[in-house]
Amino acid sequence: MKILFDHGTPAPLRRQLAGHEISTAYEMGWAKLSNGDLLAAAEKSFDAFITTDQNLRYQQNLTGRRLAILVLPTTSWPEIQKHTREISDAVSALKPGDFIELSFLD
Repeated sequence: MKILFDHGTPAPLRRQLAGHEISTAYEMGWAKLSNGDLLAAAEKSFDAFITTDQNLRYQQNLTGRRLAILVLPTTSWPEIQKHTREISDAVSALKPGDFIELSFLD
């Protein structure tokens, strides 16, 4: 699966998602794109988008998108690191058009 990490998604997470082709918005030259433009660009080349933007669904019309979106509850790498198995499982289960918000229970 081709996955795009949004600006706030910690890049070290890519090591935990072996078997997937991962790029960041920054690497793609999309660091300055607004969320709407970023989603439109991502949809042309990627299968999934991983973000930490908790307001994304309120700011963007996600109806009819084929891009799967996974929202992480934090930008904190130490916190995300504790839940990499849960994130990996969620990524493996993503289907086109999915919108999944994870919440970490400690």
